[in-house]
Amino acid sequence: MPSGCHVNPTWVRVRKDRGTPLESKQALRWLEGASLDLTDLNETKTVRLALDALALRLDGKAASANTIRRKRAVLHAVLEYAVELEELPANPVHKVRWKPPKTTETVDPRVVVNPRQAEALLTAVASVGGRGRGRRLQAMFACMYYAALRPGETVALRRQDCHLPATGWGRILVDVSRPEVNVQWTDTGDAHEERGLKHRGRDDVRPVPIPPKLVQILRQHIEEFGVAEDGRLFRSERGKVVASTAYTEVWQDARTLALTPAQVASPLARRPYDLRHAAVSLWLNAGVPAPDVAERAGHGVDVLLRVYAKCLDGQQEIANKRIEDALAA
Repeated sequence: MPSGCHVNPTWVRVRKDRGTPLESKQALRWLEGASLDLTDLNETKTVRLALDALALRLDGKAASANTIRRKRAVLHAVLEYAVELEELPANPVHKVRWKPPKTTETVDPRVVVNPRQAEALLTAVASVGGRGRGRRLQAMFACMYYAALRPGETVALRRQDCHLPATGWGRILVDVSRPEVNVQWTDTGDAHEERGLKHRGRDDVRPVPIPPKLVQILRQHIEEFGVAEDGRLFRSERGKVVASTAYTEVWQDARTLALTPAQVASPLARRPYDLRHAAVSLWLNAGVPAPDVAERAGHGVDVLLRVYAKCLDGQQEIANKRIEDALAA
């Protein structure tokens, strides 16, 4: 981020328990010299620099639309607080006619596997990795496909969250997520810090009905591998939270085994997360009402339809037929 977009050092919360460079006087002097005074934010060109920086990742590539919206909201809130403290006469963001660069929010339909391909991939997972590594992760990937769980929700899943009857449909109660992040950005120093559900309140719970196929997969997994001391279904051989590098490596090996060379080179199921996309697309195309799909997947209905718009099969044919009928009337 350009130096003109740095926050005044008086706003920086120094975390003494981390031993960060901010503790040294030299670092603080540098930060103070590289930062702008709050009054400089009254210049629209400075605010525009900050907004443009929000649209980029650290590697210089475009950030996602959600990331841009979140960062802009944070910047807006910080400046509103400055107005409240009478450090600024008004929020300078309101003076800038700035629109974030357009980014793709819709799911690429090329990543979505059909049920036959998903089954082949899940079968292949059990066959890859040494010491039964893939076998231990098969049920985890199955949760992403049959229940549309996010990876962070899957690794946090516990036995007490699951209703797994001997026959028929079961249910999963999703109440926490353990997304993997850099330890520098967590309060605990753990790469899998426990958090609430995405886009929901901290104590919200999302019930997800699961088909008999997944119920049986989870029952077999528990019988074979047991659970962790805290009830987690999925863990490494040492009992730790499964790292994304570990399950991604298994997934790539499974793709090579289950797909054709042309499919391996394509975007088809390139990431484990694409199993979730396949699940939601399947539900929508099966005619499940959008509000029900949104509730199961943890989306808002508007976001659901926008993100998965290109994965709805047959919509173009229906629209063409309606237009044709209207022209013939």
